[in-house]
Amino acid sequence: MQTIDEALKKLSRSSFRASFHLNAEEKEYVRKKGMDTIRSHCRDFVHKRLAPAYPLHDGSQTPTHGHPVFPAQHACACCCRGCLQKWYRVPKGTLLSEVQQEKIVNLLMAWIEREMNDPESAERSIQKREE
Repeated sequence: MQTIDEALKKLSRSSFRASFHLNAEEKEYVRKKGMDTIRSHCRDFVHKRLAPAYPLHDGSQTPTHGHPVFPAQHACACCCRGCLQKWYRVPKGTLLSEVQQEKIVNLLMAWIEREMNDPESAERSIQKREE
């Protein structure tokens, strides 16, 4: 089983996964709401949109922006059951356990925390949108 640091390092080697960053609005939202509230939102999104064995609209249920958890899900390959299967060998068609959900939340929150501490992430997000 890989650690959060190992998972984030592996994800950073994917040009697609590494292209996701928090934009200025999302960072401001995190600052305004606080990490505890973002963690609560994260748990809710994972529980409702990812944990069911057959999530509604699986494969397209996670927007890319609009809430800090959304780019985190894409950056961490926790956006749909297909990505969970490909990156973490979590089979489709099975309900995610509470432990699995909490591991996903911890990974997403670690990514968000890194983004909040990276002054260049918002600039990379703006550059990506302009391309």
